[in-house]
Amino acid sequence: MNLERLANLLGMSKTTVSRALNGYPEVSERTRERVLQAARDNGYQANPMARSLALGRSNVFGIIYPLQPADLGDAMFLDVVAGMSAALEQEGKSLIIAPVSQAAELATYQQFVRGRRVDGLIVSRTQVQDERIAFLSKARFPFIAHGRTEHHAPYAWFDYDNAAGIGLAMQRLLGLGHRRLGLISAPLLLNFARQRKDAFVAAMADAGLALDTRYLIADTLDRRSGYQAMQQLLACQSRPTAVIVDNHLSGVGAVRALLDAGVRIGEEISVIVWGRMEDTLAGIAVSTIDQPDAARAGARMVQMLQALVEGTPAASLQELWQPALIEGATLGPPAS
Repeated sequence: MNLERLANLLGMSKTTVSRALNGYPEVSERTRERVLQAARDNGYQANPMARSLALGRSNVFGIIYPLQPADLGDAMFLDVVAGMSAALEQEGKSLIIAPVSQAAELATYQQFVRGRRVDGLIVSRTQVQDERIAFLSKARFPFIAHGRTEHHAPYAWFDYDNAAGIGLAMQRLLGLGHRRLGLISAPLLLNFARQRKDAFVAAMADAGLALDTRYLIADTLDRRSGYQAMQQLLACQSRPTAVIVDNHLSGVGAVRALLDAGVRIGEEISVIVWGRMEDTLAGIAVSTIDQPDAARAGARMVQMLQALVEGTPAASLQELWQPALIEGATLGPPAS
């Protein structure tokens, strides 16, 4: 059964039948229901290429990503992408990832928008001041941000509650009696890192504790930099009794540095890492701030982006999921 035969069966023009099948508003609800029922009864399936051409869509969503070597081994990133891909496959759509250099990132966004290569974009690792989001907003091109930014115009975003996650970690460490606390951060131009540091600083102030700037180390987003950051903390004459690492990529290196130094984790120094760690440090149950359901989060972002493409206002497509503190063997009271 093709479109022409379906139209002949119904005694309608192909244009009317096509518009009814594709949800055009000028077709009455009664006509639409009649066409859809006839399509179901007769096993009609639309040609996806023809449908996409008629709607002016590619049926492709995209991620433009300045991939670093560590990203290829990042289980959380891969889980999110897997969730996106699975959700799109169910809808007969595709996901493309365009790896670019950091210098060429914005230019690549501009090329994708001018060429309408995709129906929408997922913007990852959002920055405090993000020129990608400013550009896409001005171009009125559909996108969802995986993370927030300080951009003031309404835009669609999905994020985890960074302040709440750090709050959970700080509440637990302070409750154990820790007063000398350190933070190993990703680059602070990244919005998640800035929000997590701000939450750490606020929690210290609320507890009446002074910040020791030696215990605040930023610009770590891989194993090597995390390892070096922890070595720097260990070299302090009066080192912190507890450390939060705000990303799991650095967390692997930070924990490895403690092991190599012979530090009894959870006894001499307590550690909490943001993100899953079970696949990287066999035999060590690291306490983590967990972002649950990474694959489901990826699928949800796809659903939100599809809703945006179909006309849902961006301001109503903003979701903040809650992280959870998963306690492992790396927590304990400060050594006396």
